[in-house]
Amino acid sequence: MFAEERQQRIAELVAGNGRVSVTDLADRFSITTETVRRDLAALESSTIVRRVHGGAVAADRFSTTEESIHERTVQRPDQKLRIAQAALTLIPQASAGSILLDAGSTTEALAELLARRTSGEAAPPEQGSELVVITHSVPIAAKLSSTPGIALQILGGRVRGITQAAVGQGTVEAAQKMRPDIAFIGANGIHAVFGLSTPDPEEAAVKAAFVQSARRIVVLADSSKLDAEALVQFASLKDLDTVITDRDPSPELAAALADAGVDVVIA
Repeated sequence: MFAEERQQRIAELVAGNGRVSVTDLADRFSITTETVRRDLAALESSTIVRRVHGGAVAADRFSTTEESIHERTVQRPDQKLRIAQAALTLIPQASAGSILLDAGSTTEALAELLARRTSGEAAPPEQGSELVVITHSVPIAAKLSSTPGIALQILGGRVRGITQAAVGQGTVEAAQKMRPDIAFIGANGIHAVFGLSTPDPEEAAVKAAFVQSARRIVVLADSSKLDAEALVQFASLKDLDTVITDRDPSPELAAALADAGVDVVIA
């Protein structure tokens, strides 16, 4: 394969996945890591990619880049649906309990599946046996507000327009006073060293409170978030119990997750 053809393919991989790693590219094209770095340097000089530690990302992807919830909802819908379906199996169907749903497009997909499942149950639940669902997401609250079998609790605060999520000290303090059975958390980046991150400090503070409050932490993240870093860290890998994604993590991230005792589910 000629260098130009290989570089074009690398550019397509970055566009499709959001990020590529040097080691994965070396394996994929059966070339040395030095050759990969020369390819990435050529692509960076053409402003097609931006090199980062261990690989490259799209040229317009920065630590503060944040798409709106509406934009994210239509991106990678098949992957997010598979992740949500895998997450749904972790929520007991026949017993009461409590879960926390973080704001995000994949957690929103989980909320929609949960609403369908609960609405389709043969008999309404007895008083006191409903599933308690806690969220700070306006779209998730809207999906679950009239669902039978669900006792919805909304955490208040200032709503960020871009994510439609409540944030602020009041949101953090409310989350700290709860102890849900499972928290389903979203992230903009999951990195072997930097852990979980998101672009906005206020969102990060709320996510950190969620991680510290729940008995079990399940991260829902499509593969574009793997090996990525956003501006603000809100959790380390050792804070997590399970990561559900749609593709095997890179060797470095997989090793870090294993060392931290995190179960990885490929949906």
